[in-house]
Amino acid sequence: MARNLWIGAPGRLREIRQAAKSWDRTAELNVTEFKALEGRVTTFAPTRTIRRLKLSFEWLEPEDAQHLARLARRVGTGRGPLVVLDPASVNLLDPYQAAGQSDSRGGWDHWFTMNGAIALARNADDITTADCQDVAAAVGWVHGTWAGWPVVPGMRVSWLLPAGWDPATATAQLDWKGADGTYLSTSQVAGAALTATAPEGAAFATPVGRPGAVGLFGLAGACLTVDEEPVAHSLGDGCPAMSVTAYTDVPSARLPFRNVGVDLVEVRRAVL
Repeated sequence: MARNLWIGAPGRLREIRQAAKSWDRTAELNVTEFKALEGRVTTFAPTRTIRRLKLSFEWLEPEDAQHLARLARRVGTGRGPLVVLDPASVNLLDPYQAAGQSDSRGGWDHWFTMNGAIALARNADDITTADCQDVAAAVGWVHGTWAGWPVVPGMRVSWLLPAGWDPATATAQLDWKGADGTYLSTSQVAGAALTATAPEGAAFATPVGRPGAVGLFGLAGACLTVDEEPVAHSLGDGCPAMSVTAYTDVPSARLPFRNVGVDLVEVRRAVL
């Protein structure tokens, strides 16, 4: 399966196989400068940088153009934000999540514990660590918007545990869930890396790690990818919920093909 753009409502993603004519994925830094009378400059930057995508296509297939038009006009997509699986993304984990950092005390915004006693805390380097007190314990990764990372049946998903986990004891795991978040099945392998195919009915995947030993384990360096080999410590591009902010649809000289442009922005929610 080629690395193409997937876009749509959760559970109803469509693959856009045609490459975009232009593709801008620059993060919005929102850095503000304050210049004192003596000439010194102070800058203020928010912790989070908003992601924006600007796509344009020439001679897009009619079915793909209609799909993008429905998303832009919010026809049949529900009230929630959209899923955008960017083929240029190297790591679908949140940037801070991939770096093992957390916005909240204890890391509960990015991780959850299951099947045993694990305590999450920050170390001196501001990296979240898992204090595993039970060899059967496991820690799961939280998406933040949906029940997991959006997938479609047949999609090849790869999961690499945080750097430093011992492959001799660790287990990499992917939990598959339906569109309503209901658990379907699990794929797992002994070791630090797993590649599995999303089963029939799967709409989300939740990555899980089992250290398989007692002790402290850092959560930095993990990587989640689609149709790409995971790389430890790669920058998290995230898989943010997005909403369409601008849309153009110009009939091409060769009907029924369309020249389409779509602008999207990262959002917490999107309502009608």
